[in-house]
Amino acid sequence: CCCGPCAIYRRSALASLLDQYESQYFRGKPSDFGEDRHLTILMLKAGFRTEYVPSAIAATVVPNKLGPYLRQQLRWARSTYRDTLLGLRLLPNLHRFLTLDVVGQNLGPLLLALSVLTGLAQLALTGTVPWLASLMIVAMTMIHCSVVALRARQRRFLGFSLHAFINIFLLLPLKAYALCTLSNSDWLSR
Repeated sequence: CCCGPCAIYRRSALASLLDQYESQYFRGKPSDFGEDRHLTILMLKAGFRTEYVPSAIAATVVPNKLGPYLRQQLRWARSTYRDTLLGLRLLPNLHRFLTLDVVGQNLGPLLLALSVLTGLAQLALTGTVPWLASLMIVAMTMIHCSVVALRARQRRFLGFSLHAFINIFLLLPLKAYALCTLSNSDWLSR
């Protein structure tokens, strides 16, 4: 996804896709959240390429309280799931890292939830500490962060592993809710 506040497009490329971009539908209803992800998919489908520029600097507004942060994450989860369906056909033609990222964004939460549920079941049924499930969560987190850090050539992405706690206790339930409410196109913002 070319993030909205960080993306720049050629005017001619954007003009050629404007009609498709403005008439975004999901399950027969107009949909306008996740528009940056949708625009990226339209660009790639039209044969344009995108490029990540690590030195780019952009200013944007980010949530500084838990409620707005969770609403933002709900919007992003819905658009990730919805637009992944639209972009699956593009994956064979894209860089393998993008395929890995798409798989990770969609299967990662499922595997993480499975590991957490397995660990909780073991703790509840046997009273023993779920070391295997814990090790699996740590390994998945470190692999994901390491691949991103290597790809971006920036060690700071290793620090993202600390996000695992927020992911487990807040974002996993939120992503499950997002899957159940994909058709809801409410922006959930001010």
